[in-house]
This record gives sequence, C-alpha cells and structure tokens, in this order.
Amino acid sequence: MKKTLEEGLPLLGLELSDNQKEALCAFGKAVVKQNEVMNLTAITEDEQVAKLHLLDSLTVLAAADLKEKTLIDVGCGAGFPGVPLAIACPEAKVTLLDSLGKRVKWLEEIMPQLGIEAQCVTARAEEAVADRRESFDYAVSRAVARLNILLELTAPYVKVGGAVLAMKGTAAEEELSECAGAIQKLGLKLEQVKVFPIDGTSHAVIVLRKIAPTPKQFPRRYAKIKQSPL
Repeated sequence: MKKTLEEGLPLLGLELSDNQKEALCAFGKAVVKQNEVMNLTAITEDEQVAKLHLLDSLTVLAAADLKEKTLIDVGCGAGFPGVPLAIACPEAKVTLLDSLGKRVKWLEEIMPQLGIEAQCVTARAEEAVADRRESFDYAVSRAVARLNILLELTAPYVKVGGAVLAMKGTAAEEELSECAGAIQKLGLKLEQVKVFPIDGTSHAVIVLRKIAPTPKQFPRRYAKIKQSPL
C-alpha cells in the first residue's frame, strides 16, 4: 500500500512526510479490517485501496489549498476523502458528515487511535445545514449523487468566496452539462475541472466557486431534490 502511495504522490504534485504516509496506510488498512464486519468498501486489495481511496482522496489537495481552511465532507461514508485530507493537511479543519450512525461512530473511535483530528456529525446533509449554513470554506463530496443533486446538498454549506469540490469519474463533463441551471440558482460559478489519471481512468475534481449566497429555500427535502433536480 505504501509503495503504491509513494509512486502516485508525485503524479499529483504532492509531497508528504513519512509519518503522513504511514497514517494514510494505517487508515486504509483499518477500513479494510472493519469492512469484515461492516459494509464500508468493495475495494479491499492494498494496491487498489492506495489508488482508488487514498490517492483519489488526495486529488482534492492538488485542486485546492486547504491550509488554515474549514472543509466539510458531505456523505463521508468510510471517511473518504475527509480522513486522508485531514492526515495530509493537518492545518485544515475537517468535518465529516454522514447519515449512518454506525459508520460515524467507527470513525470517531478509529481516528484518535491513529492520531487523526476531525469533527464527526451524524445527520442527513439537507438537515445538518440548518445550523452550519455558509460556514465552511470548502464542501467536498465523493460518490454521493449525480452532480445536479449533489450541488443542492453541498452549496448551502459554503461561504461566499469558498468552493464546492465535487469528485467525479469519467462522467464529470456529462454531469456538468446537466447542471447549468443548478449552478446559477445556487450561487455558484464553474472555475475549473482538474483531471487526474489514476489506475488507467480519469478522476476529476470539479471546482465550483461560491459567488453569491445560496437562496434560503435550498436545500429542499431529499425526496424533492431527487424527484426534481434543479
């Protein structure tokens, strides 16, 4: 796992200390071990964990400067990308949000054991925003929903001047083409799409800058968002 990580970091233009690499691998191994009793990931081989979880998570650092910034990982699941970002950029203040209590509880238990600092919140994205509205520099999300749904769940968390960092695969441009209306309505503006080749396929970070406050009626209830995306 560490060898694969070390081979991939220069391709992202990143340098990490040996302690950070060790912590990333320790977390990757902890996810695989916990996966034996809890459904966290379908990816369990060391090399693939390093590529498709760890390096994939770190593409965010190659797309945005997180130092001294606040970041919320919306729908963090097993902790990706939020936990690797907290390890690789300890100067960032990371919040992990997920609706599944047992996953969040496990993250709260494992992170102190590995010396990782992040705040954990168990709640649905459209509900947790009530007392966290426009309070983060960045909202990041991976494998949660199509972009036209995801933006309504993430944009309300971001301060004006901050950005939504949406992690997508080969369908990034296709999903973006569905989102012109949503981007405008939510107070966002497309800044760039950074593409990273990992394991023979493209991994993209779509950077959408927050240029105006998100109207108070967003986010709507999830059933409504899904039924009628912006």
